[in-house]
Amino acid sequence: MIGRMDPYILIISIPAVLWAISFHEFCHGYAAKLLGDPTAEMQGRLTLNPIKHFDPIGVLMLLFVGFGWAKPVPINSRYFKNIRRDIIIVSLAGIAGNLLTAFVFVMIRRFVPLSNFGYAGIVFIEIMIFMNVGLAAFNILPIPPLDGSKILYGFIPFEWLKFYYFLERYGFFILLILVFTNSLGFIMSPVRYFFLRIVGYF
Repeated sequence: MIGRMDPYILIISIPAVLWAISFHEFCHGYAAKLLGDPTAEMQGRLTLNPIKHFDPIGVLMLLFVGFGWAKPVPINSRYFKNIRRDIIIVSLAGIAGNLLTAFVFVMIRRFVPLSNFGYAGIVFIEIMIFMNVGLAAFNILPIPPLDGSKILYGFIPFEWLKFYYFLERYGFFILLILVFTNSLGFIMSPVRYFFLRIVGYF
C-alpha cells in the first residue's frame, strides 16, 4: 500500500483503475444485452468510456486501498428468461472481465521480455494484474451490493431469502464495518491469492 501512495505509482495506477472499472461494468452490460436486456445500451452505459462508469469514492478507494467500485450498470431482470440463472451470469461477467484482463497481462509479463517496457511499463503491468484481481476479489464477496451477493441470490433456497433481504438492507454498513476494522483486507487476501493462481501469476 505504501507504493501506491508514491505520486509516480499513483499516476501510473490511474489508467489501470479506469480500465478495471470500465471493463468490469461493460462486461455486466454486454452479458445482460446477450440475455435480452437492452437497458445498459439504451442508457449509454454499454461503453468502455470511464466517465460513464465513474464513481469518485469507489475509484479513490481502488487507488488508495486496493478495492473499490464503479457506478453500477443498470440491469432490468424482467427481460431475462431465467431470472436466477441470468443474474448469476451477468454478475459473473464483470468478475470474469477483470480476471481476463489480469490473465492477459500475466501472459505479457511471462512471454514478452520486460526489458522492452522500461520501468514504467513493468510497473503498469504489475498494477494492471493486481488492480484487476483486487477488484474481482472484492466484487465476489457475498455482501450486497457486490456481485457476489447477486450470485448468492441465484443459489439461495427460497426459505432463506429473508436473510438475504436483511443483508441487502444493511450490506453497505457491513462493508463499512469491515473496512474500518481492517477485516476486509484479511477476508479478501485468500480470494486474491486464489485468483492470482487462476490467472497464472504464480
